[in-house]
Amino acid sequence: MQEEKRTQEERREATKAALLSAARKLFADKGYAATATPEIVAEAGVTRGALYHHFADKLALFEAVVEEEHRAVAEAITAVCDGAAAPPDMIDALVAGGEGFLAAMQDEGRRRIMLIDAPAVISREALDRINQRYGQRTLVEGVQCAVDAGVIGDVAVEPTAQLLGALFDRAALAPSGELDAYRQSMERVIRGLRK
Repeated sequence: MQEEKRTQEERREATKAALLSAARKLFADKGYAATATPEIVAEAGVTRGALYHHFADKLALFEAVVEEEHRAVAEAITAVCDGAAAPPDMIDALVAGGEGFLAAMQDEGRRRIMLIDAPAVISREALDRINQRYGQRTLVEGVQCAVDAGVIGDVAVEPTAQLLGALFDRAALAPSGELDAYRQSMERVIRGLRK
């Protein structure tokens, strides 16, 4: 009986993963508004009933995709800022985190999902909750560490992190031919925070 239950759980997880993958592909390629739930279930190879078993509606599925994108970006930033090659100086770490963010955001579909559709589709409160669990949390921690290390003066940590997040988002939307200029400006702004 336990083996049967685990197998059913594995099937549920596989169905959910297929839905998320199919939805991510379609939302990235076509955008939220142009993607219909019948397309998603066809792409995933599941039934509409399976979709509604896992997600209340298309919006709930989109929120789950947005959350997965935020998680992936936060992991990319953490990979750059943590570990043996982590920058010892917190200003350098903030710059490296910004670089990690820009690198992760070079996926055009990710930019569409996170920076174009998500703010237009998901409530500000829901999007803020997702962001607080991932990117904004890591940015707040980075600014707080820089303040604690004494490399940034006495600033309000949350507003500073919010403004840096907006800076990173805008840089991620820059046309590819202008990305280096945005990257350089972003670095100057961050380094300008030094005491």
